[in-house]
Formats: sequence, structure tokens, C-alpha cells
Amino acid sequence: MHIIEEARQQVEQGDTEEGLKLLQSYEAEANDDEKFNMGLLYHQWGHLEQAEKLFRQLMDKYPKEGELKLYLAEIYVDKEQDDQAIDLLNQFEQDDDYYIPSLLELADLYQSQGLYEVAEQKLLEAKQILPNEPVIDFALGELLFASGDYNKSIPHYEKALKEDTTFNDVNVLHRLAEALALAGNWEKGLEYFQMSDGTDSPEFLFRYGFTAYRSERMDIAINMWEKLLEADPYYHSVYSLLAKAYEQEGMLEKAYETAKKGLTEEGLNKELFFLSGQIANQLGKLDEAFKDLREAIAIDPGYKEAVVALVELYKKQEDHDNITDLLENLKREEELDPLYQWELAKAYYELEEYDLALNNYQEAYNAFTNDADFLKEYGYMLVEEGRMKEAREVLNKYLSIEPSDTYVEEFLLRLNE
Repeated sequence: MHIIEEARQQVEQGDTEEGLKLLQSYEAEANDDEKFNMGLLYHQWGHLEQAEKLFRQLMDKYPKEGELKLYLAEIYVDKEQDDQAIDLLNQFEQDDDYYIPSLLELADLYQSQGLYEVAEQKLLEAKQILPNEPVIDFALGELLFASGDYNKSIPHYEKALKEDTTFNDVNVLHRLAEALALAGNWEKGLEYFQMSDGTDSPEFLFRYGFTAYRSERMDIAINMWEKLLEADPYYHSVYSLLAKAYEQEGMLEKAYETAKKGLTEEGLNKELFFLSGQIANQLGKLDEAFKDLREAIAIDPGYKEAVVALVELYKKQEDHDNITDLLENLKREEELDPLYQWELAKAYYELEEYDLALNNYQEAYNAFTNDADFLKEYGYMLVEEGRMKEAREVLNKYLSIEPSDTYVEEFLLRLNE
């Protein structure tokens, strides 16, 4: 057995140290072809210094050999010596057989450094030389996808797909589906997801499901996300989406169960508590609804959607005391919002705490000078409190927004008389 082959077998069988010793002992007597193969093995095994040494020796003998330059550049990249790799790759002449691969390698390097425009220039130069090369189209698609220019990436992926479905272990159907979805063309993206003979990786299942969800194909979204949670129950971000998909399909018990299961995995997720509370309310589980919404607010007192939802629940129960307790606590925590002041005003009015009601109407007034409902409500409150001048001003503003309200117009006339 040849020494290089013997060394390779020893390393593959786990006897790495002996295999490397055997290979190193043969370096001095190896011919150039053997040194080249040994360099490839060293590189494959991650022994970059030994690989670089052999390729450098060969470069000294064959300075114009493009393949050597490419391999040496790859070693520099692996050693995170990007500047040296770029210098080497820029030495290629246009008539070199390896000029196109050098442009692709340069584009990859510039892309990794975030220099997307420079990388694109290299790829466009390569495409000008080989306009029908699918590898170049795929590389352009990948670059534009990585830079967030999804619309521009789509035609390049489509051209590459005409030749093959896989480049560099990347499934072009998957990538095209994602690009279309991210560009907002959810339905077309879903078509490509459905064409792909899939992988069951959690990331793929999530994106497939999300594209179906945005295409309003809840049946597909539910199927994908159920598979995802079977494979990876710790994929936290899917629980709220799956619960929403169940909710939209009218499967409220499943939606509630999913939200609750998500909370066992991620107990401080305010969105899940909010969603669970909303679904519990639809199911008539009011105690759970109140509890979940309070939890959401406890996690984030600034979570306005949860506050508004909880206030609406209290209003249905005519529980004005709890509304004032909740909103006054939020005011003390400096979670000030004009809508909260309006709700406080209404709650205090119902509790016959008219001074407090009026104070909160006054505090909210500047934020709602164009809100007809607020102006009408506040105007009548001012009348009740005998503040006629202010009432006329507020109700006149109301009529400028709702001039067809003859009832208020007549009321204002009587007020003026």
C-alpha cells in the first residue's frame, strides 16, 4: 500500500497521530503530485500550517499554476487571513483558466466582510464572461439574498434552477421559496415550498409553515408546525403562531392548549400570556383570561394591547373598581397614555367620582381633540358639572367633525339660549 493511502486510512480509522507522523515522514521524498495530494489531505484534516507549507513549496516551482493559488487562498481564508487571500486572488489574469473561480472566491470573501457591492461587481464580471453559467447565477442569488435584496435575487435563483436543484448543498427550491416569501409574494413562495421534496429540519418546517400562514393556508401551516414541534419541542417561537393558526381555523381548545404548552417552555413570554388570555375569553374561561392578561402586564407594564384587553374584560363585568386600580397603578409606574386617562375618566364617572372623572377627561383632552366620541362624551360631562363655556367649546369642536349630528346641534342651541 502506498504511504499516503496508508496514512489516510489510519486517520480515517481514528489513529490520527500515527497517520500524521507517517505522512510527515514521507514529505522529504514525495514528488510534486504527491505533495499536492498530501496538501489536500492536510487541509481536509484541518492541519493548515502543513498544508500551507506544501502549497507554498509548489507555488515556488509553479508560480503561474492557478489551481495552486486557489487552494492556497482557501487555506488563508480558513486561517482567517482574508487580506492575504484577497491579494493572492487578485493576481489572476483574465486569460487564466482559473480566473472565473478566482472571481467567485473573491466575491465570497467580500460578501463575508459585508462588502456586498464589491462582491456583486466581481460576480457581474464573471457573468459577463460566462453569461449562462448557473453557478454564477446561484452565487448572485445568494449574495442578493444575504444583502436583503430578495426581489433581485429571485431571477438569478430561477435561472440556476433550470440547470440543477442543488448548489453547494443548498436547495435552490427552498431558497427561491424563501426569497419569494420575504419579498412578500407568499402564494408563489408557498408553491415552491410545496414543490420541494423536503427536509424535516426545524428551520425549513418553520419557514414553510410561516409562508403558508401568510398565504392564509392554515391547514398547511398547522401541519408543518405540528411536525416541527414533534421534532423540536423547544422551538419556542412557533407556539404563538401555531396557536393563532388554530384560532383562525376555529379550533379554540387546540389554540388554548398550544398557548399553555408554550408557556411551560417559555414562562416569561408576554405575547403568549396575552394570546392565551384572549383565547380563554373566547372560550368563556374568564378566570383564566383575567389571570393571563394580568401576567402579561406584570411582565411588561407598557404592554398596551394587554392593558386595553384587560380593561375591556373588566368593562364587560362592570368592574369599574378594578379598572381604576389597574390604570392608577400604571400611572404610578409612569406608564402614561391618554387612552388610559380616558378609560379612567369613564370608570370614575360610573363610580360617581365626578371630580376624578373630570380631571382625567381634562388630562386626556389634548390627545383627543379630533376624536368625535371623546369630544361628545367630554362635552356632556362638562355640562353635567355646570361648566357651560367649556362644554360649548368642546361640543362645537365635535360638530366640526360630525356636522350631521342634529341632536347635538339642537342641544347646543338650547345650551346657548
